[in-house]
Amino acid sequence: QVQLVESGGGLVQAGASLRLTCAASGGAFSNNAMAWFRQAPRKEREFVAAINWRGINTYYADSVKGRFTISRDDAKNTVYLQMNSVKPEDTAVYYCAADIRTFKPPGTSRNEYHYWGQGTQVTVSS
Repeated sequence: QVQLVESGGGLVQAGASLRLTCAASGGAFSNNAMAWFRQAPRKEREFVAAINWRGINTYYADSVKGRFTISRDDAKNTVYLQMNSVKPEDTAVYYCAADIRTFKPPGTSRNEYHYWGQGTQVTVSS
């Protein structure tokens, strides 16, 4: 049974840094695209960042470009989201997602991901 478990969320002040971790179990995802999405209260779940199966190509939403960095450690079956210079508008539940298809470029749509974690809350105070 595939499981994605996020951790690292919390309450921080604007300008701080956080690192989110997504640990995968029940399967190996070294050949799969992985992504982070987020959902703020009363808003749709939105794309944040994605990384391809080699970890060479990364993609970011414009709102986080230059501040967030996605990376992966396939030996640990783990994906990270380094969040720097966070802003109050980054407040949301952050979800890790995995594409079940192998060797596919990462997408930015929720429909392109088939496994999801439970989410970790990030709250940024001003």
